[in-house]
Amino acid sequence: MKPLTFKILLIIAVFAQSSCDSSDDSSGNPNPDSQNTPLIIAHRGAQSILPEHTLEGYSKAVELGADFIEPDLVMTKDGHLVVRHEPMLSGTTNVADLPEFSNLKTTKELDGKMVTDWFAVDFTLVQIKKLKARQAFNGRPKDFDDVLNIPTFEEVIELAKKESDKTGRVIGIYPEIKHPLFHNEVFEKYAMEDKLLAVLKEAKMNHKDAPVFVQCFEVAPLQYINTKSSVKLVQLISTYTINKDGSLDYNVPEGDFISYGSPFDFYANGDQRTYEFFTTKEGMEFTATYADGIGPWKPFIISYKTDDTGVTTLLQPSNFIELAHENNLLVHPYTFRNENTQWSGGNPESEYHLFFDAGVDGLFTDYTNEAVQALDSWKN
Repeated sequence: MKPLTFKILLIIAVFAQSSCDSSDDSSGNPNPDSQNTPLIIAHRGAQSILPEHTLEGYSKAVELGADFIEPDLVMTKDGHLVVRHEPMLSGTTNVADLPEFSNLKTTKELDGKMVTDWFAVDFTLVQIKKLKARQAFNGRPKDFDDVLNIPTFEEVIELAKKESDKTGRVIGIYPEIKHPLFHNEVFEKYAMEDKLLAVLKEAKMNHKDAPVFVQCFEVAPLQYINTKSSVKLVQLISTYTINKDGSLDYNVPEGDFISYGSPFDFYANGDQRTYEFFTTKEGMEFTATYADGIGPWKPFIISYKTDDTGVTTLLQPSNFIELAHENNLLVHPYTFRNENTQWSGGNPESEYHLFFDAGVDGLFTDYTNEAVQALDSWKN
């Protein structure tokens, strides 16, 4: 099991080609001049500027000051880890416009929902490399649609190493293994986890001192990785419905993704616990047996109520961070977006300050530049 120390020792000499002094930092920040400072994690890269999960987007995020870059991982038919937000490809690539792949459109069950799309598990890596990335969010720049390639996990690691050498600071990676139960039913049990561990081992990053956090919404994959490696792990938790009084609703409408309300591996195994379990003392103690941190949706920390006219009012912070820290768990909430104004009232800086004041150890943002600027103004 992992040592449950809240102070995580991160040794800067994690890349084969560089070495520096180590740093004791409760936030998990690998850079010695940023001790006890919340991490800025570039959510899918510089997503507000360039198509998500591209090497160019990750490089831009580093340029803007990100401490970590986040690649979401899915598997190809021939067992490679490639970087896409979901196993489905149509929302973030030009696959629908390529006649040669029209026959690969299919319907599969994903976390209890039937989905018709093109799935990465039906494509070889060679075929994936024929696709181009597209901006996933309306209202964001689409200038680079159909231009940038889909990277492999290995390519993202190599980029992080090169950016570390270039900038003189360690750039961490924060991979998320997406829907491992779905993938492992296609391949074999723990195939996705074992592939992740193999890639990290090859990169000499499969250990607790590497600037790596592995995250997942399911539980068993993290528990399995914890038996095979000391790499840092983060349990993600979610729910996407807030009641008018600000309470969180864990009931998922019939036909929707079950993983919105509970870990899908729990559901598949008949475990009735929802993500609400992880907000309790018992749930935090359970999480601490295998993970180093917990990654909640923002309202788990600060929620808001809505009146009959649609006006929102922020509530006081919950005890989520306090409970997590009592159990030596780092807290990295997601996702900070300028478009979501419930917490900011149109002033993103105030939202970041709100969560920094609450005691987060890091956060995921689509707007790296504004997060970095807000962190600077908060510290000063």
